[in-house]
Amino acid sequence: MMTAPLLELKNLSVSFPTPKGRVEVVKGLSFTLGRERLGIVGESGSGKSMTGRAILRLVRHPGRQQADVMRFDGIDLQSQSERQMRHLRGARISMIMQDPKFSLNPVMTVGAQIAEALLTHERLARRDVKARVIEMLQSVRINEPERVIDLYPHEVSGGMGQRIMIAMMLIPRPDLLIADEPTSALDVSVQVQVLDLIDELVRDHGMGLILISHDLNLVARYCDRILVMHAGQVVESCAAADLHKASHPYTKGLLAAVPKMEETRDELPVFDRSAWSGT
Repeated sequence: MMTAPLLELKNLSVSFPTPKGRVEVVKGLSFTLGRERLGIVGESGSGKSMTGRAILRLVRHPGRQQADVMRFDGIDLQSQSERQMRHLRGARISMIMQDPKFSLNPVMTVGAQIAEALLTHERLARRDVKARVIEMLQSVRINEPERVIDLYPHEVSGGMGQRIMIAMMLIPRPDLLIADEPTSALDVSVQVQVLDLIDELVRDHGMGLILISHDLNLVARYCDRILVMHAGQVVESCAAADLHKASHPYTKGLLAAVPKMEETRDELPVFDRSAWSGT
């Protein structure tokens, strides 16, 4: 017996007006997602982040999004009112933004911000809220959570700020986590720790994950499937384990441009965009 997908998108498009007319930044995107880990990769401007925002209906005027189907756990997202979407955001679908320096409120303590994410969707006694916040900080491997809850964002490191963001997004216990370049502001050693943490939490809670990144090798390590986007379209879809077998020239170009530890090439290759149409 086949189970219904957690998320289903058919022919999603996102466009914005320009002096020359509307420009589509996401073009006819379709995919389904179960309680699995899906990676979306591509260059900056390929439409990755806009796809994540469109799922949450966060494309604001004058932007426009439309789809033939946009369904989450049986719920038609396009027919939901803004009030209904606010109940879904965070509680059922959470999104980790790129940089905690710009995503955390600088005038609220860490504990207050995580508690706010919880109280938006649940009614709990103050003592129970504090206990949940401390438990969540412990689960993201932050030492001395009783002390950290009273700190402000400028008082924590980049790695700790990213863990705090993860705690804030996961404390409502969502079914789907969208992680948009969750380690872009971190050094390599901390990147691995944060991604290992996200992977562990996703597996433990049986969640679906959409990991948005420009790093193909990173996504191949942490995801089950990969979508490669270019100019708003999916140009290749494959199992993460088969990424090295990619057939599309764009994906091959991305892979060839990744430097290797045992590098012997004098120069990294540059895309020959005239050799393919991008579709």
